[in-house]
Amino acid sequence: MNYIELINNLLKEQVSKHEQLVIFGQNVSAGSCIGGMTRDLSIPKSGRIINSTNSENSLCGFGFGMMINDVSSIFFMKQLDFLLLGIDHLVNTYNLIRNHENNASFTIFPIVMDNGFQGSQSSSNNFADFCSIARIKGYTITNKIDAEKIISSKLISPGFRIIAISQRMFKDEVITPDELIYVNDENDVFQYNSGDDVTVVCFNFSFPYGKKIVDILKDNNLKCSFFNVNSPTPTNWTKIVDDVSKTKKIIIIDDSKSENLSCHSLLTDISDKVVLDKKIILKRNFDNTDWLNPIDDQMDINFQQVVNDLVD
Repeated sequence: MNYIELINNLLKEQVSKHEQLVIFGQNVSAGSCIGGMTRDLSIPKSGRIINSTNSENSLCGFGFGMMINDVSSIFFMKQLDFLLLGIDHLVNTYNLIRNHENNASFTIFPIVMDNGFQGSQSSSNNFADFCSIARIKGYTITNKIDAEKIISSKLISPGFRIIAISQRMFKDEVITPDELIYVNDENDVFQYNSGDDVTVVCFNFSFPYGKKIVDILKDNNLKCSFFNVNSPTPTNWTKIVDDVSKTKKIIIIDDSKSENLSCHSLLTDISDKVVLDKKIILKRNFDNTDWLNPIDDQMDINFQQVVNDLVD
C-alpha cells in the first residue's frame, strides 16, 4: 500500500464514525479528490460534504465559525502555501477563541508541496513556519504508525489543529517501522528504535531519510535510538534529550526549506544539558541559487559519509 492510499483509508474510517461532521474543500468529492486523499469519503446523513470555491480566507473563517457553534468540520486543502491566504483567521480569529472551551473540532488538512519541480510553490515546505504564526498545534504524517495514531486521536477531537501530509511520498510504499518504543501523550514525539551508539532525530517530512540512515548504521553494527518529531510547536522532547545524554552523539535530519528550523530549538535544549561527542546536522543547502526554481526536491545526502563522520 502506498502512502496516499493509507491516508485515504484512515480518513474514510474516521469520518464514517462521526455524526454532524462537515467536510469541505475544493473538489473533495469531485475530480481527482485532491490527488486521491478524499476519494470515496462517506459520512453519516447528519453531516455534509461540500465542494467549495477556492477561497481559503473565507473557508478558514467558515471552519472557525462552525466550531464556535459546536459543529465539527475538516477543511481539506490541496496546497499548504494557499493557507497563507487565511492568515487573518489563523492569527486573529483563532486568538479570540483559543482560550475558550470548545466542544467541536476544526481541522485543516493540507498537502505540503514537496514533490519537486514546483518552483517557489514548494519553497514553503516547512510546516513549522505555518504553525509558529500563532502557536497552532500541528502534526506531520510520515509512516504507518504515526498516521494511525495521529489521525485516530487528532482528526476530530475538540479544538483546532493542522494535520499535514507530504506530496513527495504520495506514491511511495508506506513505511512501517518495526516497532513503536515510545510516543508521548500528545502524539508528537515517536521513538522507533533504541540504541547506545547514536541518537537519530527527524523533523518535518525527513523520516524516510532517517530510516535509511538507521538501516545503514545497523548494517555497520551501530545501534541507534530513532526519533521522529511530528509537531513543531510546542513540543516536549525531554525523552530525546535524555537519550542523547546517554549516547552523547546525535544525527539530526530536517528537510525544511526555511532559515528557521525547529531542530535548532532541540539543539539549544541539548547543549544546556549535554556535552556532545559528535553532532551531525543534515539540512538543506541554500548555497544553491536554483532552489526556488523547478528542480528535484530530494535532499542530497551522502549516507556513507554520515557513517564515516560518526565513527571518526
